[in-house]
This record gives sequence, structure tokens and C-alpha cells, in this order.
Amino acid sequence: MKLLVFEYAVANGLNNSSLTVEGQGMLDGLLKDLNNVDVDYLITDNIKKSDSNILNNGNECNPVKIRDNLGLWMDKNIDKYDACLPLAPEEDFASYNLTQKIEDNHVKVIGSNSEAVLTCSNKFKTYTSLKNKVPFIKTEKIFFSELKEYKPFFDTTKKVLVKPADGVSCKGVQIIKSYADFIRASARMKRATKLPYFLLQDFIDGISTSVSLLTNGKTAIPLSLNLQNLRLDKGNIIYDGGEVPFEHELSLEAKNIAKKAVESLDGLKGFVGVDLILDKENEEVHIIELNPRLTTPYVALRRILNFNLGDAIINSVYGELPSKIFLNGAIAFNKEVNHLMIKRSVDMK
Repeated sequence: MKLLVFEYAVANGLNNSSLTVEGQGMLDGLLKDLNNVDVDYLITDNIKKSDSNILNNGNECNPVKIRDNLGLWMDKNIDKYDACLPLAPEEDFASYNLTQKIEDNHVKVIGSNSEAVLTCSNKFKTYTSLKNKVPFIKTEKIFFSELKEYKPFFDTTKKVLVKPADGVSCKGVQIIKSYADFIRASARMKRATKLPYFLLQDFIDGISTSVSLLTNGKTAIPLSLNLQNLRLDKGNIIYDGGEVPFEHELSLEAKNIAKKAVESLDGLKGFVGVDLILDKENEEVHIIELNPRLTTPYVALRRILNFNLGDAIINSVYGELPSKIFLNGAIAFNKEVNHLMIKRSVDMK
């Protein structure tokens, strides 16, 4: 099998953004996992020497430098491959558009199909698809043209959360308490999305987590519950990294709910991440959103699982899931300026 792998930020040469740091970390790990496969991976022709060294660190895959933007390059070249494993954000429906290109050229997608990606790319569509099946945090669509109608809402409420419907990695996510905050947040939101609306969610004071899963399209198996390290900066939520695994009294319930959510949405395959809030006070788990792709905890999981996670992702798309899962130790990872700092600890709780 001739496999193409690409990571959106690396292939397009995006500059030192938060997404670039996470994307490079995931791509680097994936290429090391897939040393036994005939793999081409895409990097921008303008890639910096330091970045090139990172991406060639310990892998034997074949770098392909591209000058066109990623979409144009795929239009010309994707049909040369048997399969493609895309790593792209939901923002601006980039992941959906690229997945559709792969499918239109009759190339096997090593991941979720375009329909599932589209559902997860619009977080309101995810909510409406799953709200009656799993405990999904209450979500409301707010049109930019109707902001004045929500002024009475802020006379009684305390805190709420607003975010783009097509955002990624906490981009644009803000906690607000007043109508004035709401108007300021909506102005920032309008710069962060091309959609005519954004989302308002109930704010739950709990622990931010995610569950990483593998799925063959019918059955999903949880790999780990992960802690998300979030911080507030002037009302904006910033994602700084996390810990894998995270042990909690609601761990089993969180994994079961994530499993049910993934199995309830047609077309999800391969690696999937489910973001959740653990409300310890009320002993409840609330789903926030689904990510139909590799997520950052992959960089930790691949180091402590009892099998090659890159191979397992491919196998799961072809229907085969691992029979035994156990984790050897724990990993913490933090986002630095231009890389992910990874620290192993067998004693981490």
C-alpha cells in the first residue's frame, strides 16, 4: 500500500501558530509509528531547516516538498496513492474539504469519512445529532444579526461560554458574564469564523478532559481518559497541553459515554477524540464536542500503549481493533513556543 500522510499546518507552511506546534508533534510521532509502511508525507517547500530536522527525526518515510497550497497539490497528485491519512483542523471546514477530495479520487481515507467530518466540523450539527443519545452540554446557535434579542438573557444568567461553531483547539472560546461581554465576544467571534452564527453553551465548572478512542465504524474502544490543561487569559480559554492517562472517579462513565457518542455517529473511523467536562459536584459527565481525527494526546499515547498506535489506526479503518489495551506509565505534555515538551512519569496520577 502506498500511503500519503499530511498535516495541514506543516504542508501549508503556517507560521509558529498554536496549531503548528501540535501538528508537528502529531506528524512526527505518526511518521515514527509508520516506519514499516511505504509512506510519503508533505512539507512546504519553504520549510525552515529547524522544522525539517524535527520532522526527519527517527523516521524513514519519504518527504515530498510542495510549492502549491495543499488543496491544489492534492488535485494534481492524490490519485497516485492507495490511501491517505489526513491531519487537518475542522476550522473553515478544511478537514471536510480535503477528505472529500480524497474520496472523490477513490483513494482510501485512513480516518473518518467526509460526512462524519462535516458533522463534527460544525459543532452545532454535532450537538443536534447527539443531544438525545448522550449527555451533551446544552448548546444554542446565535446569529450575529440577532444579538440584541439576547440582552434579557444576561439579566438572570451567571456565566456562559461562547465559541465559533467551526473552531479548533480552544480558538475563540470565551467565558462571559454580561451583555457587554457578549457584544465584545461576538465581535471577536466574527473575526474567527466565516459562518453567520456562533455558539453559546452552558458553563459548567468542572474538569476539562478528553477520551481518545479507536473505531472501525461500528465498535469504538476507549484508549484513555486524558486531562486537558486549560487556563483563562482575559476571559479566553487557552489550551496548554495535558496528561495521559487521567484517573478520576468518573473515568469509566466518561469512557462509556464517549464510546456511545462515537458509535452513534455514522462514518467515524480510526482515531477519534471526544472532549468532556467532569462535573464532580453533581457526579455528571457532559460532552462538549467530537474531533473526527488524530488529537494531541496521540503524542503521549503512542509512547505508553502496548501496541503500535499508528498501525492500529490503519487496522481499525480496515475493521480490526486491538484485543488488549493497557498503558505503561503516564505522560505529561506542554505546549512551548515551537515544540511540545513531553515528560514521562510512571508515578503520575
